[in-house]
Amino acid sequence: MTLVAGIDSSTQSCKVIVCESSTGEIAREGRASHPDHTEVAPQEWAKALDTAIAAAGGSDDVAAVSVAAQQHGMACLDDASSVVRPALLWNDTRSAGAAAELVDDLGGPDSWAEAVGVVPVAAITVSKLRWLADFEPENADRTAAVCLPHDWLGWQLAGGRDPTTLSTDRGDASGTGYFSAETDFYRFDLLSLASRGRTVQLPRVAGPAEQIGETRSGAVLGPGTGDNAAAALALAAREGDVVVSVGTSGVVSAVSITTSCRGWRSLRPAAVTVW
Repeated sequence: MTLVAGIDSSTQSCKVIVCESSTGEIAREGRASHPDHTEVAPQEWAKALDTAIAAAGGSDDVAAVSVAAQQHGMACLDDASSVVRPALLWNDTRSAGAAAELVDDLGGPDSWAEAVGVVPVAAITVSKLRWLADFEPENADRTAAVCLPHDWLGWQLAGGRDPTTLSTDRGDASGTGYFSAETDFYRFDLLSLASRGRTVQLPRVAGPAEQIGETRSGAVLGPGTGDNAAAALALAAREGDVVVSVGTSGVVSAVSITTSCRGWRSLRPAAVTVW
């Protein structure tokens, strides 16, 4: 029997499910809580993950593992791989003013929709980067790499030693505000706009079936994705389907080959999240 593990690091908690790969039958599972704040030290995610894995009976016999996590947010690392400041979560609204400013800086909502299919709001990473640049410039100067919760946890499972080895996936990258799902490339001009000209390392965007590393026990590490994108995949959503999720946030997701959103004329199938 080959076992695989799925990790869900959400806003409130971390859940680990170990399944039999050929049938999907759940073999065991574990859970641990996260701190109840809108900014959290990423190390708390790792601590909760360790607790959840232990509660699930360990992972030494698992052949492969992948992470889904709360989307958006911002985790900053310095050039020594240390966390610069507590990560700002998607539900931290202090960046609302920065979001409005960024919308104006690029010429309005249509310009953002045309560029990346995302109009900045407080939740989006690009808005949090602008807030950091304006209100904590010393921390912005120390920041060598920026990633999302799912990126950081996957990197930790792979050893977490070098920021240049960070990986993400297309689903989570498309919620940052500086990745174009239409072209599959980062928009470094928008990243620079947000960070007031600073240069930072971004995670490599891995393919959906790519191995991004191995865990310390030798399990294959998959690229993972954001939690809402993972939910759409798990439900096998198809074109025309609409998925409603009511949790810490309310999310409506739809799958479409093409959309009516300006700038998204030639998207491949993707989950579109409406906040």
